[in-house]
Amino acid sequence: MQQNHPLVSINLLAYNGKKYLDKCLKSVFNQRYPNLEILIIDNNSTDGTKDYLKKLPDKPKLKIIFNEKNLGYAGGYNQAIKINKGKYILCLNQDMFLDREFIQNAVEVLEKKDNVAAVQGKLLRWNMGNISLEISNEIFYIIDTTGLSIFKNRRIINRGQGEIDQGQFQKEQEIFGADGAAPIYRKKALENVKLNDEYFDENFFLYKEDVDLAWRLRLYNWKAIYQPKSVAWHDRSSGESASIGYFAIIKERRKINKFSKYLAFKNQRLMQIKNEQFWILIKHLPWFLPKEILSWFYVLFFEKYTWKAIRDLFKQAPFSWRKRKIIMTNKKIGTKEMEKWFN
Repeated sequence: MQQNHPLVSINLLAYNGKKYLDKCLKSVFNQRYPNLEILIIDNNSTDGTKDYLKKLPDKPKLKIIFNEKNLGYAGGYNQAIKINKGKYILCLNQDMFLDREFIQNAVEVLEKKDNVAAVQGKLLRWNMGNISLEISNEIFYIIDTTGLSIFKNRRIINRGQGEIDQGQFQKEQEIFGADGAAPIYRKKALENVKLNDEYFDENFFLYKEDVDLAWRLRLYNWKAIYQPKSVAWHDRSSGESASIGYFAIIKERRKINKFSKYLAFKNQRLMQIKNEQFWILIKHLPWFLPKEILSWFYVLFFEKYTWKAIRDLFKQAPFSWRKRKIIMTNKKIGTKEMEKWFN
């Protein structure tokens, strides 16, 4: 079994998501892939999640850890990955529902080429309040994401988000990177790019830590592949469409809670400090500068509650700069190869 089906570690990070766990875990336990280990980490939930997890029946290769404080997405998954024994690692959000073939189809991609670090599945929108995947067979065919895409102005979007799925993303293809809702990583790649014993940057806590990792994997010459046969459903708490225009971006931003806005502003710039290649940024200044100026203007005058992000950005920037030195010393690709990923 191990030779034909390499071990996959599933990490489910739970935080105040009791309403999701029954459906999410059913989809995990129903996977047809035969060689799994499952690790559930609770990030100090207060909504009854702990009691729910304590009552789960014992299952082979299932382990549950209860943290005494919330370590965030980055800290929680770093904790899990250090424990994982699998060749491949699924970092699974609690608000996900997986098709039974999700892992099987992703592993097939990873087994084909050793330089693939991450597989992105086709994630569709799951509106939990209006749908029961197990009972009704009704499925929303609205795309949540088919992977990350980055623009010359440094805006990052989820490809296809908000579009009706009409088969426009049915082709397996290389993408910039995998979104953090349900990426499957090659553990060897994560070990290759970790910084100071961190896979995800713990200064980010959550928000854009997946993009930061995707960018770093690219710089180290690892690939990410979109696998349309790996289907799942996601009840994303923010982001309705892959907005590009400034007014559309502002409209979407207003839907995000204040804490996420704080993290998004700070982490975007920490990520760029770490990963930008100077000559690419210079070439992209006509796209980057207007967006950056407008972003600072908007935060300074319309989001005063986000001012803390500016303070913490300057506080954490030296740490990101030191990480940048490591990345730039160890990167494997030049500006020409990297530049093609900026749309």
